[in-house]
Amino acid sequence: MSQTSKTVSIEQTGGAEVMHLVVQDVPMPAENEIQIRQSTIGLNFIDTYHRSGLYPVPLPSGLGLEAAGMVESVGSAVQGFAVGDRVAYGAGPIGAYAQVRNMPANRVQKLPDEIDDETAAAMMLKGMTASYLLRQTYEVKAGETILIHAAAGGVGVIACQWAKALGATVIGTVGSDEKAEIARSFGCEHTINYSRENIAERVRDITDGKGVPVVYDGVGKATVEASLDSLQPRGLLVSYGNASGPVENFNLGTLTAKGSLYVTRPSLMTYVAADQDLAQTAKDLFDVVASGKVKVPVHQRYNLDDVQQAHIDLESRKTTGTTLLIP
Repeated sequence: MSQTSKTVSIEQTGGAEVMHLVVQDVPMPAENEIQIRQSTIGLNFIDTYHRSGLYPVPLPSGLGLEAAGMVESVGSAVQGFAVGDRVAYGAGPIGAYAQVRNMPANRVQKLPDEIDDETAAAMMLKGMTASYLLRQTYEVKAGETILIHAAAGGVGVIACQWAKALGATVIGTVGSDEKAEIARSFGCEHTINYSRENIAERVRDITDGKGVPVVYDGVGKATVEASLDSLQPRGLLVSYGNASGPVENFNLGTLTAKGSLYVTRPSLMTYVAADQDLAQTAKDLFDVVASGKVKVPVHQRYNLDDVQQAHIDLESRKTTGTTLLIP
């Protein structure tokens, strides 16, 4: 028997106004799917890229990659899930902005009892992003000093705590004194307010002129030069997001001139494309959160009906930490 679900849909790309709430029929799950009644949905910057067209998706489309809820029905070929299980996901497929949806069972994780639904929806995409960045793209080691941009943002607050737990000293950039206080409360040893301080100069001051071995940059266009100038020779720029716009017309010769630097442009979807990698990345996240070393703050909640305002506030830097949509 099909269900009905309030769902966010876009028929064209553009600003927040292109998102519309529609009521859709959700069929019974296919043999390899489970049906989830979602209690909480994570809001992420990548959602705005899909909506704006920066990351093209086939239209019409839903939005959202991350949510938590309860299994309502199970496809005939699915093993390992039962009606009533608490579950979460954070790597799509796209369409999380919904009350009820069907999901491929192999892309969903069972939630441990120690992690509630809100924490799960707040942490899956951002926390798995922090996991692959810190443990795979560049393996952060105890005693290192690293730079994390947008340290008070959703990925930032998780990454700062996790890096500190790994024994690193974290320098974080922020846009205001309020955000500096937030970043420090989540493990950031040094904060740089980019609205009035020169990022690279401050990094050199903090590191006695050496620079850092790695910069985690989810901001993009506005910070790429400062990121490169903060690196020590043969350092790595990990450019994983475009909050200020995409980096364009990048001259590879710059890497030579600034110290034989490396740059990579990774994505979570590549790192968790294989089911076993997704499961391991999620387990690492569950373990570090359950241990208490990483806390996941929820700073904003919006009803799904108010999704347009949620996107506007996210893009205008009014939000900190994690934002949830409540269906």
